[in-house]
Amino acid sequence: MFRKILIANRGEIAVRIIRAARELGIETVAVYSTADKEALHTLLADEAVCIGPTKSTESYLNMSAVLSAAVLTGAEAIHPGFGFLSENSKFATMCEEVGIKFIGPSAKVMDLMGDKINARKQMIKAGVPVIPGSDGEVYTAEEALEIAERIGYPVMLKASAGGGGKGIRKVEKPEDLVAAFESASSEAQAAFGNGAMYMERVIYPARHIEVQILADQHGHVIHLGERDCSLQRNNQKVLEESPSIAIGKTLRNQIGSAAVRAAESVGYENAGTIEFLYDEGKGEFYFMEMNTRVQVEHPVTEFVTGVDIVKEQIKIAAGQELSVTQEDIVIKGHAIECRINAENPSFNFAPSPGKITNLYLPSGGVGLRVDSAVYPGYTIPPYYDSMIAKIIVYDKDRRSAIRKMISALGEVAIEGVKTNVDFLYELLNQPDFQEGNITTDFIPQHYPDL
Repeated sequence: MFRKILIANRGEIAVRIIRAARELGIETVAVYSTADKEALHTLLADEAVCIGPTKSTESYLNMSAVLSAAVLTGAEAIHPGFGFLSENSKFATMCEEVGIKFIGPSAKVMDLMGDKINARKQMIKAGVPVIPGSDGEVYTAEEALEIAERIGYPVMLKASAGGGGKGIRKVEKPEDLVAAFESASSEAQAAFGNGAMYMERVIYPARHIEVQILADQHGHVIHLGERDCSLQRNNQKVLEESPSIAIGKTLRNQIGSAAVRAAESVGYENAGTIEFLYDEGKGEFYFMEMNTRVQVEHPVTEFVTGVDIVKEQIKIAAGQELSVTQEDIVIKGHAIECRINAENPSFNFAPSPGKITNLYLPSGGVGLRVDSAVYPGYTIPPYYDSMIAKIIVYDKDRRSAIRKMISALGEVAIEGVKTNVDFLYELLNQPDFQEGNITTDFIPQHYPDL
């Protein structure tokens, strides 16, 4: 086991990792920017190293500074958390080159699954259902028309070298395709130096289902059931729950097995998530992408399985075998997570940084967990993610879990910054949500003005 690890992150995930490491008897090193000098993760870690000014590009994304801090403090491994450097293959390679273990998959796997077309080809090879689409890159509008005719409208055009929302167009009918293709291709060429596109049929509305997997260095790969992340705003998750009300035992085994095949096919190591779209009407699911890191919403899976995912990550990286087998995994009860953010719902959920003058987060009671890194008097900086806390509840069934979450949100008191608590409270009280009638268009449909 490692003697000391460095956490290359901030906020609640850094605190979460520090606690897991402490329980394993491992010393921790926190890194921080000048804006985070008083942040909770710097206070809880055994050591803390300032790695740069407020801008994330000059601190948390500064690979050399992070690695220097690890070498300076004698850290044997680096846990990247989520965001920042967690899916940066170059950073994983740099860690390897200096003899520090990166707690995550290899750079090779990150690169393979980060390329949309290659990932799609890999999944087809592994027998994992993919969204009907082009088999490879599409270079002309004529090709695009032929493919769209075959897979059916509406279609999504995506830059093969894409990212950041550039080179993406949704096309509803044939007469709009040529103009959309040329526009998207030109945009992709300008942004990435590559105008090639690929295409997929639009599966909408659908449920956004993701499967948590764990894989060790000894060839063992398991899944920990699914999470339903359908409640989204502008493709950002708002609330997550496990298990999905739409998925029974048979489908859970099918989609879980597909996720395991996906991980096995690329030689995956550590924790990861396979994301699917589930067309409830047709009873079909399709691979969307693989997230090569721990997810924000991992606590709901921990509640229903009893597996500490972060501890498993550290143990896997240290060369240990998984502490559980697939047969050990039994999904019990229901868990829900709400993300409390410093944002103003009245102004298009604009970030609301500032000083927290008063704070009460719910505590106590069976089946209640709060992951947070804030405290009264703490100033939320404007430079990073606006998350204040994650409230996670667990109960015997979904209805009971919903009631518990409504109760927990009713206790929250935060002064000094605007939050989305009232919006979440209203969301949980929606009859359609309570009945489980949710897809990725739930929020646009029920809140058209947002």
